Amino acid sequence: MAMVAAMESMASIFRTRAMAVLLFCAFLVPSFGKLPRFEHPIKGDGSLSFLVVGDWGRKGLYNQSEVAFQMGRIGEKLDIDFVISTGDNFYDNGLKGVHDPAFRESFTNIYTAKSLQKQWYSVLGNHDYRGDAVAQLTPFLRKVEKRWLCLRSFLLKTEIAEFFFVDTTPFVDKYFTEPDHDYDWRGIEPRRTYLANLLKDLKSALKTSTAKWKIVVGHHAIRSVGHHGDTPELIKHLLPILKANNVDLYINGHDHCLEHISSLDSSIQYLTSGGGSKAWRGDVKPYDHHAVKFVHDGQGFMSLKMTEKAASIAFYDVAGKVLHRWKVSKQLHSAV
Repeated sequence: MAMVAAMESMASIFRTRAMAVLLFCAFLVPSFGKLPRFEHPIKGDGSLSFLVVGDWGRKGLYNQSEVAFQMGRIGEKLDIDFVISTGDNFYDNGLKGVHDPAFRESFTNIYTAKSLQKQWYSVLGNHDYRGDAVAQLTPFLRKVEKRWLCLRSFLLKTEIAEFFFVDTTPFVDKYFTEPDHDYDWRGIEPRRTYLANLLKDLKSALKTSTAKWKIVVGHHAIRSVGHHGDTPELIKHLLPILKANNVDLYINGHDHCLEHISSLDSSIQYLTSGGGSKAWRGDVKPYDHHAVKFVHDGQGFMSLKMTEKAASIAFYDVAGKVLHRWKVSKQLHSAV
């Protein structure tokens, strides 16, 4: 038993060092290269569980601290493997640089529960691009906080699911024309080339994936009945690729609410988790009840527990109360 324990310890150390090397290399990958790839182990029983939160970085204000507390409680209960952030990590205008105290004030000092000291996989939101977007991607911040990993787009592979993180902000036309805000487009321009390569790499990765579950994560919604609503540019450019490659879930933030919308012409489930802090009460558009399974115009977060054969999704409010549950069998691909 001692030898087995020693071997497991060595394996854990190796995985940690390998991850550190991958993280450093990932930052060096050019904007127009293939998507960086990472791996995360599943539990011994073959399951995987994680939390999803978005639109959160307000130094604990607007109930961010309360949501974080409940995340810690649920994270412990589910024995989560990691956390996904759907972007808009730091308000209102991202980070000013790698030494910006907002990083600690909105992240390190807020998500303090033991269960949340796991790897965080994050994408950038439009508010992050209003500051020093590159700062969030740097290896320096991963030295400050080893659990922090934020890249523009990347792949995360597990034994039962593969996650495809997509940089959605550069798709949105208005950010390139609106006069009220400045955006950090370093590494993005020329925009047309950047997007063409991103879509090409994503399409290739999805097509060659043999994962039981395919999950795409972005900041902006494809389908939403919240304040921002659908994102036309993603419907035009991204959605056809997701449909053609049998994606199971599309997870996003951007709208400051919680949503579960079922596609009426594919197997895709659209899941919004953008209630990490400030929410918009009453700002919900009229919707088709056949497609919209759940919407909550308040703060909260989402959990997902998966096995090779089934997935269970739950949405929680700011008090940690379960508002909506949904289960799906991989074989049947329909709600149970």
